[in-house]
Amino acid sequence: MRRCATPTLVLAVLVLLLSHVAARAALTGGCAKVNITPPLGLKLIGSKGQPSDAVLDELFAKALVLSDGTTTLALVSIDLLYTPLEEITNPVRALVKEKTGIAERNVMICASHTHSGPEVFTNWKLDPEDHVDESEIDQAYLKTLIREMAGAVELAHRNRRDVRIGAALGELPEVIYNRRPRRADGKVQMAFTLPAEVAATHCVQTSLDGSTRVTFTFPEDTPPLTFGPIDPDVFALRVEDAGGEILASLVSFGCHPVCVYPFQSTAVSADYPAHATRVVEQAEGGISLFALGLAGNIVPRQRDVGPCAQIGRALGGEAVRRLQFVTTTDKVALASGRRTVTLPTKNGSPESITTEIQVLRLGEIYLLGLPGEVLVEVGLAIKSRADLETLFVTTMTNDSIGYVCHRRAYDEGAYEPGAGTNLAPGAGEIIIEQALALLDEVKQGRVK
Repeated sequence: MRRCATPTLVLAVLVLLLSHVAARAALTGGCAKVNITPPLGLKLIGSKGQPSDAVLDELFAKALVLSDGTTTLALVSIDLLYTPLEEITNPVRALVKEKTGIAERNVMICASHTHSGPEVFTNWKLDPEDHVDESEIDQAYLKTLIREMAGAVELAHRNRRDVRIGAALGELPEVIYNRRPRRADGKVQMAFTLPAEVAATHCVQTSLDGSTRVTFTFPEDTPPLTFGPIDPDVFALRVEDAGGEILASLVSFGCHPVCVYPFQSTAVSADYPAHATRVVEQAEGGISLFALGLAGNIVPRQRDVGPCAQIGRALGGEAVRRLQFVTTTDKVALASGRRTVTLPTKNGSPESITTEIQVLRLGEIYLLGLPGEVLVEVGLAIKSRADLETLFVTTMTNDSIGYVCHRRAYDEGAYEPGAGTNLAPGAGEIIIEQALALLDEVKQGRVK
């Protein structure tokens, strides 16, 4: 016998469906920032034990919270060199959950990697020679720092309103270069800085494979050097309110924040990201966050306080340019995924370290957070294989594990695979495969 749905039943089903759609459509977001500038006298990363005696830029913890009615995500940008998983990231996550209810797995913390910030890390996952005793760390400041970071998330969560989001991609290759050029014998000759007359000869080249390199002209009596790839991408995320006014932005770029260090080694500074985010905030309004891109072996073409402001303003200007034409939407489903990763060490004590990678999905926008100082070759391998139109890779995210190198780097030698890391050959390839697997899980909706 054929059965017909009653009008009451049909209406109930429609109401249920419409309420589900409405819940998904109600994307909300909030943003906040708190000042974490350390008191003068606190030792800085690059001060070689000397107390800080000046403040060039104040340091901030900035938080962006987004919720689709089902999932709530929090992204924290912090003006620190690192955010070690056990010492900073996990304590902040626990406090955020206590204050807001946001699941710990949904909180991502990105360190700007400024080399002119406070030294508050034991570095126990790095080379044993880099370890710092807890007694040398200002524990009072560290506890305050953790509370302030969690407080920024709490404020952002409390101030949520209806928002729309969208992302755009720009580029800024002319201000950076790969500091690991190879000699004719295939070995790397580190080029942390370049003479001014050489830096002025920079040339941006795009290879047939699509990779971008910045090359230089050296004096004729200098042995030739082959410069490696860079990632020129500038990522700009726009979060606007219902009226189209910008509430928050996120800028990501791959370049070591080492303009101020070591020229003013005892001065507190957020380096070029401070200038970049200030430009965006002054031009667009709202709060602008910064996340470090593929910067492991990428440095500024010029350094010192003047070039710091120039690079920052150029980056901020490129972000502002791209933010003008972003198509935004509130039809966004949010998701996150985390994966624990075990990596082998060189010294064998311990034999391995455990860290994590994380993905935040904002609709069709993917933010992949990688721990440590990831060499550009590792990150570019992920981007080329991920098959995602809008993928942005952040580094120095959630943990500090030293330099993450591809296998070839160990054969080439020099700083990053040598004194710069305690990770054994193969660690970079593990990160690549695990990141791709996690991205696929999040894309397919298979994360728990």
